Amino acid sequence: MSYAKQMLSIYPSELTADANALAVTIDALNDCSQACTADTDADLGESSLLELVKCIRLCQDCVDVCVATVSVISRRTEYDANFIKPLLQACVAICKSCGDECERHAHKHAHCRVCAEACRRCEAACRQLLAALK
Repeated sequence: MSYAKQMLSIYPSELTADANALAVTIDALNDCSQACTADTDADLGESSLLELVKCIRLCQDCVDVCVATVSVISRRTEYDANFIKPLLQACVAICKSCGDECERHAHKHAHCRVCAEACRRCEAACRQLLAALK
């Protein structure tokens, strides 16, 4: 059981969102942030560094958005849909852009393939949570 699921299962007040969708999203956000951080580092070690500049920048943006999103949705205060939904939508957008860019390099760099997979999983989880919040 993930730490997100454990924490959600013992939280002292009632959840206002689907606990499973929330836990899956928290785990996906953490995984995506880690994969993008590692991919950035791996990109910086490649001889084709100039070809990877856009990938590096998108990965950095993706980390920032994922970390902010996971921080906010991990708090069990009352959700403000006017704030949470745009935050999740921003995460969907950056995960799509970063995943697309990483896929462009996946044939040449395995670390980009792994990062693209993490971005796609996070994008899907954020979409699922968005749907559950409607």
